[in-house]
Amino acid sequence: MEKELFDKRKKRIRDLIYDKHYQPMKQKEIGYLLQVEPEDRKEFVQILHELVDEGVVEVSKRGKYSPVSKKTLTGTFVCTQKGFGFVSVEGEEDDFYINENDMNGAFHEDTVQIEVTEERARNGRRKEARIVKILERGMTEIVGTFEKCKSYGFVVPDNLRFDSDIFIPKEECGNLTDGFKVLVKIVDYGDLGKSPEGRILEVLGHRDDPRVDILSIVKAYNIPTEFGEEVKKEVGAVPSVIEKSSLEGRLDLRDWQTVTIDGEDAKDLDDAITLTKTSGGYQLGVHIADVSDYVKENSALDKEALKRGTSVYLVDRVIPMLPHQLSNGICSLNAGTDRLALSCIMDLDKEGILKGHRIAETVIHVDERMTYTSVALILDGDEKERKKYEKLVPMFEQMKELSDILREVRHERGSVDFDFPESKIVLNDDGKAVDVIPSQRNKATKIIEDFMLLANETVAENFYWQEIPFVYRTHDNPDGEKVKKLRTFLENFGIVLKLKKDEIHPKEIQKLLTKVEGTPEEALISRLTLRSMKQARYTTESSGHFGLSTSYYCHFTSPIRRYPDLQIHRIIKETLRGKLNAKRIRHYESILTKVSEQSSKMERRADEVEREVEKLKKAEYMERHIGQQYKGVISGVTGWGIYVELPNTIEGMVHVSKLPGDYYNYDESSYSMTGERTGRKWKLGQPVEIVVAGVDKILKNIDFEMIEEDEHGEDGRNKADCE
Repeated sequence: MEKELFDKRKKRIRDLIYDKHYQPMKQKEIGYLLQVEPEDRKEFVQILHELVDEGVVEVSKRGKYSPVSKKTLTGTFVCTQKGFGFVSVEGEEDDFYINENDMNGAFHEDTVQIEVTEERARNGRRKEARIVKILERGMTEIVGTFEKCKSYGFVVPDNLRFDSDIFIPKEECGNLTDGFKVLVKIVDYGDLGKSPEGRILEVLGHRDDPRVDILSIVKAYNIPTEFGEEVKKEVGAVPSVIEKSSLEGRLDLRDWQTVTIDGEDAKDLDDAITLTKTSGGYQLGVHIADVSDYVKENSALDKEALKRGTSVYLVDRVIPMLPHQLSNGICSLNAGTDRLALSCIMDLDKEGILKGHRIAETVIHVDERMTYTSVALILDGDEKERKKYEKLVPMFEQMKELSDILREVRHERGSVDFDFPESKIVLNDDGKAVDVIPSQRNKATKIIEDFMLLANETVAENFYWQEIPFVYRTHDNPDGEKVKKLRTFLENFGIVLKLKKDEIHPKEIQKLLTKVEGTPEEALISRLTLRSMKQARYTTESSGHFGLSTSYYCHFTSPIRRYPDLQIHRIIKETLRGKLNAKRIRHYESILTKVSEQSSKMERRADEVEREVEKLKKAEYMERHIGQQYKGVISGVTGWGIYVELPNTIEGMVHVSKLPGDYYNYDESSYSMTGERTGRKWKLGQPVEIVVAGVDKILKNIDFEMIEEDEHGEDGRNKADCE
């Protein structure tokens, strides 16, 4: 009631100030006009302060209140390494450009209030604004390198978007010397004439110590590496073996021939497979670890899992969503032990069409822990592997058979499959990168992918039609402008991309990828097509998945490492047990939007960390190859340079100033550079030879230079093979 009255009075004051007949007044004058009682004066002053803080009204130097003179908006500030920045505002299609002189003391990721100075974008430039107020600081803790001075120290941030060193008082420096990586809490953000001040929270180690480089990135992104005491206490209470009481009411599938198929290094095994051939087709069982039986809603474990959102997989470590005692223990579907599962058992005809399914709480017993490599060898006819797993060979062959059918079904409906090679980075005992090789999907990885996709679709459709609150995995249609740009580019290759009202059907994307398969342009066209796509996310509405060309999709199959999967497991089990009453439905309706947003946010964070670590280790690897020559393909063309990708997936840039023999102009429509004098063209997909010119590990940049052949077609350098 008090809040309602407060809001009512606040609206009254705002309406007065925005009345067309209002003249700027001082606080006392407004109070007299509104006949504010003495006992309400404190609240009256508070309201005026709030209106100013919110950017609704402004106050002059003389203390007179008036409507804001210019359009103000609230958004998030993104600083660039070049000194200027942008502010993204929710609901605004384009970001606002912020000149370095208009930042008003704001730092990267601050929530700010801006005053729009240029409403319309001109000559291809963005709308412009200046920051008038900092509402909330975004970066409160910074990772950087400590540098010692005589009577003080300072920290140089690793994140170059935070464009100021941080002053460390003498009493905070301790015995630290130059070169130590530290985590700093900012206690004073300073001003135009004063640097920010901080205190050291944690010393991560010297920058030259093994694996400190990756730890620094992890800490910079605020990814928790340890679990709190309350979580540890709950984990300690979890049984190491299945209790008899947990088996009550479960479907017993322990006599079904069951396997897990994962990478060699995987320890958190959250999915198992069974498959039998029937008279009408196939019965496929996808069995997922029943993590929700051990991680109860609103427990310390659950809150920590939601906070983390996902496990983070880096080149030298896994930062788990759940403690290893669970993820690698009782929740992992280890071979030779009974395990609780949530199973999706699907009946398919010979054409791979789903004819029926059952979702059930089960108990399973995995017969064998298989690897992708081993199953691929079996399917390729390796006699040694086939003899070793003789009893399982028929099932693996049937899996391959069904996998091919399911893939064809998805292909027919228009599902888009981007098959880019991933990077496998090999480290030595000191954590240094000693090799980088492309990692391709094999027959076994495709089998698991196909079966998981089917289970996820089946579960999502089931719960959509039950009209039960749920978390879906959605992928919106591509941006219209990006698609039109892609179409224009493809015209250079004589390829017509069919659009309908600036929109595209997944089938057209699929046709495009099929058309360019095996051509020199395949990699570049696939990459540009992917860039035109939007990012998949978690939502409470089933708006469809463009990439998979399906109306229903969710993440059901990885509750050990993804929170949305764990969340929907609870909903599924309550439904199966008949406990999803009106009260519980209201509960889920109230929390699932937050769960979806948090999960999407943490997924993006994990992706960014993984990319940063990969870039760092690739730069580290190429540091030992400066001066060596490689063959590559132009993977990107921008106004500032040309990106070249090597066969081992490493990408570097040839700066425009380093392009040989001419001054080059950038053509955005064809993604190419053309020499003014010679007419020489550099374009996407073009094979080139480069030399590694330099590496900057701090910026994680790799610089290449083009190799110019002499009159004999030789350049006199030692060539290195980077296949």
